Amino acid sequence: MKTAILGAFVAASALCLPASAQDRGSENQLSDPRSAFEGSSGKAWHAEVARTERGHIIGNPEAEAALIEFISYTCTDCAAFARQGEGALDLALLAPGHLTLEVRPVIRNALDLTISLLVQCGEPSGFKDRHRMFLMRQDTWLSKAQSAPAGQRAIWERGGPTARLNAAQALDFDDMLIARGVPRVEINRCLRDNRAAQALIENGDADGEEFENLAVPSFALDGELLANVHTWDALYPVIVERFRPDRAQ
Repeated sequence: MKTAILGAFVAASALCLPASAQDRGSENQLSDPRSAFEGSSGKAWHAEVARTERGHIIGNPEAEAALIEFISYTCTDCAAFARQGEGALDLALLAPGHLTLEVRPVIRNALDLTISLLVQCGEPSGFKDRHRMFLMRQDTWLSKAQSAPAGQRAIWERGGPTARLNAAQALDFDDMLIARGVPRVEINRCLRDNRAAQALIENGDADGEEFENLAVPSFALDGELLANVHTWDALYPVIVERFRPDRAQ
């Protein structure tokens, strides 16, 4: 079974890996990638999302491997990881139920807090769409934020509901979510929720205490923080090794 899983992962990853990693991956392609879906329940596990104490988890709760992704929405490397790797994880490992992915936000600045509140605003079933929307469109809104007048940026950095509402309107975050079916009244409620904002900050602090040297993006596999793994190119061989057919259990 692991041979099929690994073959699927390598095939899916080839679509988004840098050339150097594609060369490494081609040596490990072991089977028809479609065979990784054999033996699964037929359930599309990549569409299963639930809230956790510190984030959201995607996938089969009984999967054999668990990956935690620590991200900041204003982190350009985090956006690069989303573009390069999340699709491959979806197709080959999350969908057939071999892996769970838990996304935990790291709050580095006021915009991170505003966006994290919006990403978790609404039903968990829409979390992944909101999460990827902000990362895939980061170039547009981050450039707009960086070019905003200094006085407006200073307002955002003060924090608080008014600052968050101002940022969401100025950077079109509210319109982005409305286009995905989140009512404006719900958006405003989420941005005004000081308790939820404080929980996000405290959860990030707790992750920082539990996992030392927590840069973004960072990853923990099966409960262990992966040292010096901050890109898709670095994470890829670790995942390949985790699902290697002859790996000891």
